[in-house]
Amino acid sequence: MARPLTFLCVSTYFKGNDFMRACKEAGNTVYLLTAKKLEDKPWVRDHIDEFFYMEEDSNGSYDMQQVITGLAHMMRSRAIDRIVALDDFDVEKAALLREHFRIAGMGQTTARYFRDKLAMRTKAAEAGIRVPGFCGLFNDNEINSFIHKHPGPWMIKPRSEASATGIKKLHTQEELWDVIHSLGDRRHEYLVEQYKPGHVYHVDSLTLNGRVIFSWSSQYIAPPFDVAHGGGIFRSVTVPFDSSEWHALETMAVDVLKAFGMKHSASHTEVIRCHDDGHYYFLETSSRVGGAHLSDMVEASSGINLWQEWARLETAVARGEDFKLPRVRNEYSGIIISLARQQWPDLSPFSDQEVVWKMQEEYHVGCVVRSKNRERVLELLDTYAERIRNDYHASAPASERSTH
Repeated sequence: MARPLTFLCVSTYFKGNDFMRACKEAGNTVYLLTAKKLEDKPWVRDHIDEFFYMEEDSNGSYDMQQVITGLAHMMRSRAIDRIVALDDFDVEKAALLREHFRIAGMGQTTARYFRDKLAMRTKAAEAGIRVPGFCGLFNDNEINSFIHKHPGPWMIKPRSEASATGIKKLHTQEELWDVIHSLGDRRHEYLVEQYKPGHVYHVDSLTLNGRVIFSWSSQYIAPPFDVAHGGGIFRSVTVPFDSSEWHALETMAVDVLKAFGMKHSASHTEVIRCHDDGHYYFLETSSRVGGAHLSDMVEASSGINLWQEWARLETAVARGEDFKLPRVRNEYSGIIISLARQQWPDLSPFSDQEVVWKMQEEYHVGCVVRSKNRERVLELLDTYAERIRNDYHASAPASERSTH
């Protein structure tokens, strides 16, 4: 009988319990490499064979040479078959470890397309995928040419942060150059992009053998940047099935993942439909399950738990076995999340029969609703947004570094 496979999961944040549970239930050995400060989090300990903790430096980073040395010592007596990054910030770490120990999976070159916003825009443009105008911050003349070609406003974005973290919106050339100069010797870590006002969508996918086998499209009711920087309430809703929106979003996500060389993974892709011209533009993608509990919303409407199916998919690939998704359900769902003034908000007012999940986190309020009727989902999201705004809502300034 073949030995069980060993999965090393890497997570800088408390997430991925469903992945590790499914991975262990599939008969694998599961290790977790995470930050020492997360030691007391409610991990699924009965599904994790061993923990490896790392201390972070003042910038919240690991000493990867220490990680390599520690794993090399451990691997003298134990084999690792797969390394899985559970969060955006771990994609590059996992790729480095795979390269060093020659473990199958995404290497550093491909990983850059799923972490580096400049790399992914450049690759998408080369593949003929529509993207907003963009420019690296390397050369002053190139920046001035970009400003002349693409009128403001503009967005300054960190190349390797997650979600809306560290993004700034600038309206004048003077503002833009002030921010560029303020970045000093770190300006090469950023890019500038033309701001495109429009509806922002996310497409959550699973890819097997280079083919997208599951794709689910949803629309943010307010763009994540506006929520993060305007202190708003986060909401998303399933896109109408079999609509032109649904097909356009699915096509773009498939084109992006193919161009970037995705083989086997979950992914979360963001797209904007510009108000000015009606075109869809690629914004960014990642090789992981979407954050902000979007996987709970996707599961409510589709019946597919992205974390669990990703774990089953990775296991099947590693064993050379066939993989088949469970039956997909077609219902509509929506999610609403907000910071709350109360440490543990009373969630009893969110009691409509369509509520299928409630958030259980300190200083947060939120839920997922599901219905066969998309209008009913939108009605509930509007009602709950007003209730949260009046009775719960708190806001905090957007941080330079994401805290999820």
